[in-house]
Parts: sequence; structure tokens; C-alpha cells
Amino acid sequence: MTDRIFVHNIAVFAHHGLHPEETRLGQRFYIWLEARVDTRPAGLSDDFEKTVSYVDLTEIAIEVATGRTFKIIEALAETIAAEILARLPLVESIVVRVDKPSAPVPALIDGVTVEIERSRHG
Repeated sequence: MTDRIFVHNIAVFAHHGLHPEETRLGQRFYIWLEARVDTRPAGLSDDFEKTVSYVDLTEIAIEVATGRTFKIIEALAETIAAEILARLPLVESIVVRVDKPSAPVPALIDGVTVEIERSRHG
């Protein structure tokens, strides 16, 4: 599928991490989504009901990121992808990227990122 809907840089404050300070104090995370969807029916008809709402994509990502605590951002990304595929049947595949800008790494870095791709058919 070449049609895609992007939602990028969703900022959330959440409590994910291996270290007790991370889960106690919390920190900022950024989530990027790329939903592969056949947008032709919506584009030809100008019908909102024939596409995937970026509001729904955003709300699912925020709900997952703020509703649970994960030790690793790989699990956060996996859960976001699973929820989107379960709740939005028009999404054929989803790329989820989670940025953790304040990762506790003993170096000066801009952050760490995990990106996964999951599809409905495999």
C-alpha cells in the first residue's frame, strides 16, 4: 500500500523506563505514526467515513502511552501498533516510532528511538 497517513511528533509525558526514577518522575516522549491506508475511496468521494481519522490515531497513541507503564519503549511501540490495528480496521499496516529524548545514557545524545512496523497480515 502506497497511501499513508502520518501523525508526527505527538508529545506525551509518561512514566516509562527501567530505572525507578524514570517511572517515579516521568519524562517526555514523542510518538510518530505512519498508517498505511487505501485513501482512494475517501479521496474520490470526499467522505470522512471512508478514511482513518488522524484524531483516532492520535488518541490511541496517547491513551496507550499515558495509561500504562512500560519498562522499554519497544513494548510501548508494540502496544500502540496492536491497539491501532485492533481498533481501526481500515489500517493495513502501521509504523510506530517512539523517541525518548531524556534516555539515561552516559553520553551527550539527542535521545534514543525505536521504530517498528506491523501489518494486519503478518
